[in-house]
Amino acid sequence: MINNLFNPSINLRGNLDPKSYAHIDNLQRLCLEHDRTTLKLELDYKLSRSEGKSGNLKAINEFMYYDDDLLIGYIGISDFGGEAIEVNGMVHPDYRKKGVFKTLFSFVKDEWSKRRTASMLLLSDRNSLAGQAFIQSISGAQHEHTEYEMFLQNDTKQELNSCEVVLRKATSNDIKEIARQNSIYFDKEAQEEDVLIPEEEERAGMIIYMAEIDNRAIGKVHLDISSNVGGIYGLGVLPENRRKGYGRGILASAIHELKQRNFKDIMLQVNVKNENALDLYHSCGFEVASTMDYYELKK
Repeated sequence: MINNLFNPSINLRGNLDPKSYAHIDNLQRLCLEHDRTTLKLELDYKLSRSEGKSGNLKAINEFMYYDDDLLIGYIGISDFGGEAIEVNGMVHPDYRKKGVFKTLFSFVKDEWSKRRTASMLLLSDRNSLAGQAFIQSISGAQHEHTEYEMFLQNDTKQELNSCEVVLRKATSNDIKEIARQNSIYFDKEAQEEDVLIPEEEERAGMIIYMAEIDNRAIGKVHLDISSNVGGIYGLGVLPENRRKGYGRGILASAIHELKQRNFKDIMLQVNVKNENALDLYHSCGFEVASTMDYYELKK
């Protein structure tokens, strides 16, 4: 155990550069091996979005604590549009209980106070004792929801030919429809200006697909191809089209698309209260790998 910091410093950035990415990724690997828990840092997605952009502090998303040249603590803000930002982070095992995370979080709160987002979601693996304890120590933090991270373990070879659903890449012309569907699926009012532009998202490795039948939108799904794990997010079917097998069709098409891109590992996240979705994903060969708790802090 290291008792003292030799040369501590704080590094705040608007976006990731390759050097910062490497430092954070190395720390993440160390923490995952030590703790056997899950983090949701979105590093590959963030690095993809940062390409071609200069680092600036107008909107700070990366909070790094160094001791000399060693990164000992990190918190990242993920902003996917909408009413909340997501916050997740970690501390080097040898530097815990020294106030590292508390110090970084004070910078995060200061940055949040400058933004129009009404709430902050604090993420912690259910099995992370340190993460859960820290969140419990924050006044006003209330459990908002819990998600399972699920990985495709048993490929059930879903039959694509029997499904009428067609996936079409979304464009900026679909923003209004995406906002409408987000409001339905997430039970929160979504504004068009909060929807990330599909063409920009694709360049960052997140492809939004509209699910259609006879050129009519019946749902959507987002595929993350920014890392070595193919991700399925935001899968939804409009209420009037449910219980017709379309959800299974969208999922089968999403899996097929990721396999066409040579992803060997495929994962998704689902709210634990969404029993219908859980049943679907289990029946298609997905199994729970970890549990992530989301706690909301409001201004």
